[in-house]
Amino acid sequence: MSTLDDKINETFAGLVVRKDLVKEVRGNAIVPSYVLEFLLGQYCATNDEDAIRSGIETVKEILHRHYVHRNEAGLIRSNIREKGRWKVIDKVSVALNDKTDAYEASFANLGIKKVLVDSDTVKKNQKMLVSGVWSIADVEYEHKEEANAVPWVLGNLKAIQMSSFDFDAYLAARAEFTTEEWIDLLIQTIGFNPEAFGRRSKLLQLLRLIPFVERNYNLIELGPKGTGKSHIFSEFSPHGILISGGEVTVPKLFVSNSSGKIGLVGYWDTIAFDEFAGRQKKVDKALVDIMKNYLANKSFSRGVETLGAEASMAFIGNTKHSVAYMLKHTDLFEELPEKYYDSAFIDRLHTYLPGWEIDVIRGEMFATGYGFIVDYLAEVLRHLRGQDRSSDYRDLFTLNPTISTRDRDGVQKTFSGLMKLLFPGGGATPEEIRELLTLAMEGRKRVKDQLMRLDSTYPEVAFTFTDKAGREIRVQTLEEREHPLWYHRRNVEETGEQGRETIIEPDAERVPPAQTPFQTPAPTAAPSITPAAAKGPSPGHVTFMENQKGVSFDALFGPWLDGASEITLTDPYIRVYHQMRNLMELLEVIAIRKPDGEDVRFRLLTAPDPEDLARQTGYLEQIRDGIAPIGVEFGWAFDGTNSIHARHLVTDTGWKILLDRGLDLFQRADLNGGFSPANRHQRFRQVKAFEVTYLRDGDK
Repeated sequence: MSTLDDKINETFAGLVVRKDLVKEVRGNAIVPSYVLEFLLGQYCATNDEDAIRSGIETVKEILHRHYVHRNEAGLIRSNIREKGRWKVIDKVSVALNDKTDAYEASFANLGIKKVLVDSDTVKKNQKMLVSGVWSIADVEYEHKEEANAVPWVLGNLKAIQMSSFDFDAYLAARAEFTTEEWIDLLIQTIGFNPEAFGRRSKLLQLLRLIPFVERNYNLIELGPKGTGKSHIFSEFSPHGILISGGEVTVPKLFVSNSSGKIGLVGYWDTIAFDEFAGRQKKVDKALVDIMKNYLANKSFSRGVETLGAEASMAFIGNTKHSVAYMLKHTDLFEELPEKYYDSAFIDRLHTYLPGWEIDVIRGEMFATGYGFIVDYLAEVLRHLRGQDRSSDYRDLFTLNPTISTRDRDGVQKTFSGLMKLLFPGGGATPEEIRELLTLAMEGRKRVKDQLMRLDSTYPEVAFTFTDKAGREIRVQTLEEREHPLWYHRRNVEETGEQGRETIIEPDAERVPPAQTPFQTPAPTAAPSITPAAAKGPSPGHVTFMENQKGVSFDALFGPWLDGASEITLTDPYIRVYHQMRNLMELLEVIAIRKPDGEDVRFRLLTAPDPEDLARQTGYLEQIRDGIAPIGVEFGWAFDGTNSIHARHLVTDTGWKILLDRGLDLFQRADLNGGFSPANRHQRFRQVKAFEVTYLRDGDK
């Protein structure tokens, strides 16, 4: 174990578990991680390897005997009948039968309904009335002669969540850790390896926890696929629920005016809307109106009665375009459903988590160290919801007085949530407070800057704060630094005509395209091509000898691919790792050379790998997810006829580049040599013998 893992086990003995065990015991059980960690916490909350091995076998046996798989439900029902009583792990929901004046339970996987439940059990577990609760339950069987009698009887039920904890002990233990150690412990708790993330990336991951620790907090995260946006809300806490954005109705979320039944906001601490983005999604306008009122005022109406709730909201969805494209052509909210693409709704969001900054999840990112048993941390965070840390910065910093009340609320709620996560007992240094305040302001600034694009009535806001020495700190978003030409699209200049504004478009000439002169082949390679950067791309033919160096995709293809919005590569041998790496490096060249603010579509036609199609597909998916955030939309198709022989690149600008070796031009480099120039730069690699022919439309 690492030094940190030793410290975690010593300080939080019995309250932590090794995070890689969840995957080991899960098998094919379709249950949230907190259910598995609840069991692991009973038997594996130790650093003794023998005890862990024994505990794993015990948990596996419990799951094997008592977790209900849908396809084995009939067998479990038979066991209950034959033995008279059986313990099951299942998701249990309850409804009131007003005809019999009795509560009746339904077991999702076991497939039994109308199981009588006593009122005390329902009062202790009210979430069963709205969406169901994962539980360990004793189910009994008593056959009765009555016509409509139900033989199933609920003997005992225990919701899978911690019943109590010592908050003072939690605070005392926190004091034993440095800030960096504590952040790493939280990152391991949510299932990630802290060594795979930088400081900012860790804090962005922890921003996802704020809805669990801050009441009535409104967060949105939009970004590429595969970054784990929904993981926290589906797996982390028994107090949060993840629902599909398309499944939401007013009665389900808020209240049914006909029955008076309160919806999800009355029972859950956090409600996350998965797949929230999508311009064409149909949304009930009445739901949007009630949602806007709830986000602003923490209340909703049932007839003439106004009701309050404390549930936080998280809206998560995918983006289709790169950040630069959105900033140039639309805005960072372009993917919202039409009825939510409304300044009044957007203005009620406290922070915008930049999903494009979070890496696509890879295998090496998962934790192998120790973290809190998640239902323990979930109870701690729920306890912290009652605290308000929003003013902890005021002895050190002062927000710009021009910042509006709503902007200030957004900043302070995010700051409060971060303080409760990282410094639940206080003790933050001035520099740490400044760091968290800056991140909180950045999240709200991202919302406000886009609002000013959508609605010209919003005034300019200076997101700055000053320290006690009077020094002003100006907050910028990362995308503002990276794309300054497109970010401030609202900047205007007076034209002399009242009421008319002219957008100052970025000057393309300010940013010269990245051009690398073609490395002219050695005299033995003929004919040579004059540098494309000097005279522009032209038709021609070039050959290279084996072991020659000085070749790069940028020089070899870049000038001929410039200006293309769609590129197609045909190469039957894009299968194994080094071939995939070649493909990725070509896509990187395209991403670097393309104009800022434009996206390029790249299509690959290749042959399926007969030896390992799953590996090949996995590589291609990783490439797709990795390159999408920087403006290249990658897709592929397999030709199962084995008829592909020619290899070439074709652009929609009229160029066809014939490749006798496809992209497999380079000899194998030492892929494990992180300090090898040949591993880092193509120009330092030796090539195989190959030829390239450049044709333009109409050439033969």
